[in-house]
Amino acid sequence: MRRRITKTILIIGTLVSILFFLSCTKKGGQNTLYLFNWTYYTPDEIIERFEKEFNVKVVLDNYASNEELYTKLKASRGGYDIVIPSADYTSIMIKQDMLLPLDHSKLPNLKYIEEKARQLSEQYDPGYQYSVPYFIGAAGVAVNTDKVKEYPRDWTIFGQKELAGKMQLLDDMHEVLGIAQATLGFSVNTTDPDELAQVADLINTEWKPNIIKFDAEAMGKAFNQGEYWVSHTYPENIFEEVPEEMWDSIDFFLPEDGGPLYIDSMVILANAPNPDIAHEFINFFHRPEIYAIFLDEFRYPSTVNSAADEFRESEPFYAMEMLDNYELKVDLGEHLDKYNAIWQTIRYH
Repeated sequence: MRRRITKTILIIGTLVSILFFLSCTKKGGQNTLYLFNWTYYTPDEIIERFEKEFNVKVVLDNYASNEELYTKLKASRGGYDIVIPSADYTSIMIKQDMLLPLDHSKLPNLKYIEEKARQLSEQYDPGYQYSVPYFIGAAGVAVNTDKVKEYPRDWTIFGQKELAGKMQLLDDMHEVLGIAQATLGFSVNTTDPDELAQVADLINTEWKPNIIKFDAEAMGKAFNQGEYWVSHTYPENIFEEVPEEMWDSIDFFLPEDGGPLYIDSMVILANAPNPDIAHEFINFFHRPEIYAIFLDEFRYPSTVNSAADEFRESEPFYAMEMLDNYELKVDLGEHLDKYNAIWQTIRYH
């Protein structure tokens, strides 16, 4: 009799353990979206609304550069559903079979994508086979006008010796080389050795001596605290950290000389744990009223979703027309080593 009771208890215990495991798996797996995005790039309200409507949990991690994203994915072999690389790294990931082909039947809101975004994406992913545009923009310059009164409103500001020790450049190879290339009148994707040598010389001899730090993560906090008076940055990094009552003392501008243009896109990893939920999120994000929340959060111009302006409540920090002179960063392929070699001289010498 005791054997029978003991056996029954063991069976019940096993069943309870299995049910508990299945419950945990459902909670942490198929009902969870694992999202890996840039810092300051995912409005909490959008996450909360998606979680409520689809009864899922969103787990969000952040990165500060494409290089960081790519390195982590290669080291961890995935673990995320959606990541949001820029065009050059989207191209690399497509070529390396890291991405899942998209099911367009699950993405009816692709109809809202702007024509310019479609044209740009044709350069690296024709027909949105693997990626859906998230945002098109550019890094610019933020100046604390309480501290700096006279300055050129272009990239040569980083050559101003009187501002030495109060300026920062992004810790991002293609962005930093790109603004120097634009300053010299070159393509931001040039592979000409002579042009690249001039780019390296400009940065190392005229800009770098004035730079306190290469920073792609904490520039907003440092700018707010007065460590930086001039920052090479994205607007969201600054305006998310500086109290709104102080915005009048910030001059954020995109130099007319142009520079690197980025198009960040949502992609689903080939080994994504939950590709169906990932498709739901991409489609949800591009509902015009949802995308407007994204625009309002960061005061962005509507560069991707053509219908969202109807629902937005804010004025953007810069106009779409300011991007006209900016050039899309592309995958450099076999020429990437040339850029890496120059970046080594800038960052580590």
